[in-house]
Amino acid sequence: MAKEFSVRLVLKLFIALGLACSCAMSFAQIPNTRSANGISYITGGVGEGEAKAILAEQKQWPLLLEFSQLENGKGVWIFGAMIRITDAKQQFVFDAQADGPYMLINLSPGEYALNASYQGVSQKRTISIKSDQNQKITLSWQ
Repeated sequence: MAKEFSVRLVLKLFIALGLACSCAMSFAQIPNTRSANGISYITGGVGEGEAKAILAEQKQWPLLLEFSQLENGKGVWIFGAMIRITDAKQQFVFDAQADGPYMLINLSPGEYALNASYQGVSQKRTISIKSDQNQKITLSWQ
């Protein structure tokens, strides 16, 4: 009787552990932090789980870029946009390619110019980063 109880207990523990592992694996993790010219950034958001993870992290970063393209009358997420940022002295401070529809960039407070290009079409924006504030810039191509 005691042996049967032990076997049942062990089986229940294995089942519980298996369920816990499968649930943990279903949650996407945020992509690794990278660095370009000494500025840390995260890019990605392919898939619902990874997109949610990046958006949840947004409050910890001064700048979120969001990329989309108008296709058949609908906005669709894109990846592969080239991002170049210059400072107020017109010196390049950041240069990286987006691996998904989102990019978090840890820019220091200051004034910047953003140049984003996708499939040969460029867009420019002025960015003003302030301490303890988050900014979201949406870039959409036709």
